[in-house]
Amino acid sequence: MRPRRRLRPMSDYSFRPITRDDLPMFKAWLDAPHIEGWWGDSATEARLVEDVLDKDIVDMRIVCHDGTPFAFIQDYNAHAFGAPQYAGQDPAARAIDTFLGDPAYLGQGHGAGYIAARLAELRRYAPVVLTDPDPANARAIAAYRRAGFRPLKITPCEDGDPVQVMIHP
Repeated sequence: MRPRRRLRPMSDYSFRPITRDDLPMFKAWLDAPHIEGWWGDSATEARLVEDVLDKDIVDMRIVCHDGTPFAFIQDYNAHAFGAPQYAGQDPAARAIDTFLGDPAYLGQGHGAGYIAARLAELRRYAPVVLTDPDPANARAIAAYRRAGFRPLKITPCEDGDPVQVMIHP
């Protein structure tokens, strides 16, 4: 059994709002081989980000480690988009989606580290935080578990594909 890695210090991470200037980097991250299959194509995802950039629907952030951008994380009211996987959860629950974009940061505990750091901010006002990775995305599920999430159920999402609903109570 592999020894469990300790979470990196939360102070190592900062979160800044994504801007239009970040879209080329965002798209390049989505085109990286380690992201393939977990998110939509980069042009579509960038267009979705741009569509809500100036609206107060989704809080989208670039994650930086010691000032260097390397990941993306977003959060929103879990019921804002009618996601059936979140039905029955607290009306004020937040949902998060994230990906570690820069492959140089893979395998070093950064995923769990920045997720835990963002959770510390969200839990100041959110009674519960949810996420819904693909059940086959073992890397994401492991990072969420290390950050304190626990699995709830595998269920279809809005497009019918299965997701692993996880909760940070």
